[in-house]
Amino acid sequence: MAVWSARKSKGQLDAPQRRNAAATPPSDTTLPATTGWLLRGKDGRLTAYAPTTEGVLRWTETRPGGPEWSGPDLIPAPGVLPYLSIAQGADGYVHLLGLRRARLADGRTGVDVVHALQYQSGLAVRDWHPLGTPYPRDPDLAEQIGLPSGVVNAQGSLHVFVRNACAGVCGRSQGSSGRWGKWADLKGKGVLGTVSASTTSEGLMEILATTADGIIRWEQETAGMDFQRAEDIPAGAAPDSLTAERTGGNRLTHFWHDADDHMARAWRPSTKEPITLGTGTGTGPVALLRTPVEGNDCTILARRDAATGRPALAAYPTEHESLECSWTLTGEPCAGAPALAIDGRGRIVMAAFGTDGTLRVARQKAESGLALEAWARV
Repeated sequence: MAVWSARKSKGQLDAPQRRNAAATPPSDTTLPATTGWLLRGKDGRLTAYAPTTEGVLRWTETRPGGPEWSGPDLIPAPGVLPYLSIAQGADGYVHLLGLRRARLADGRTGVDVVHALQYQSGLAVRDWHPLGTPYPRDPDLAEQIGLPSGVVNAQGSLHVFVRNACAGVCGRSQGSSGRWGKWADLKGKGVLGTVSASTTSEGLMEILATTADGIIRWEQETAGMDFQRAEDIPAGAAPDSLTAERTGGNRLTHFWHDADDHMARAWRPSTKEPITLGTGTGTGPVALLRTPVEGNDCTILARRDAATGRPALAAYPTEHESLECSWTLTGEPCAGAPALAIDGRGRIVMAAFGTDGTLRVARQKAESGLALEAWARV
């Protein structure tokens, strides 16, 4: 089964076959949850993506703002683990990244980071392209790498990062011509889980990774320059929970769940120490969205509540973490991590996958404040 248009061109998948609405649950519980899987295309339509053991499922709004959706359709991904990292550039292109495993002729396991590209909402997805690993001649070392993360810089180039076999970080980047450079070693040690990659409003990239001793960082001083080690963050983050949002000027604020108490934290260099965001505990990464609410610049957060498994929503004035941040439970228990986006009508949208694998969506009410309509099952 495949996605997309009835026409087939070189490098594109075959015509789609529709999946039943009750899909396979979106993630293997042995693999980390990710957020950022709900995206708005250039045409204003939202698209949701979910990895499964068969491939990547895709739902697309039939018109900007919904409420109807098409899908789920399946993007075949033979051998690709049910984990998905997604990056989107200013051009609206959606980059899908995964890790593919295949049996080699000598009985060992071959590993490749793979990449697929979608140019427009609901249209063709390019074939999965292998990006290899930092160990092209050593399958045993290649098998030890972590899951990929990606980010698109200001020039529209994709950058991919993985934990390497020595528990450091390696990255590979695509040039403006579309050609890929070689894997580069950013060094580091003791990295746990996936790498967090983000860009500032000026297009400078920042890389974070969790270790048992804290959070290590790399940043760029100017666009196009190599990464430099930056000041570490004195905090214990749960592996695979790091996310970031642009919160003002050329600044990023980083978020995670604490490794010990599982409460949400926020940090940027000016805060010195991480700030606790509200009470209660969460799992996986925190979904983030910066948008005005009643004319006020706000940061919206969503996560899976650790106690109930339900989605939880919070908001506070951007960069004013000292003000009270209260988490509100909403909807039914979910799998993985929820996601946030702004739809084609300017409303905040929260999405989550039910424990039965169905996509569920709640949109902002047409009233003052931040309140959601009833959840709708897609």
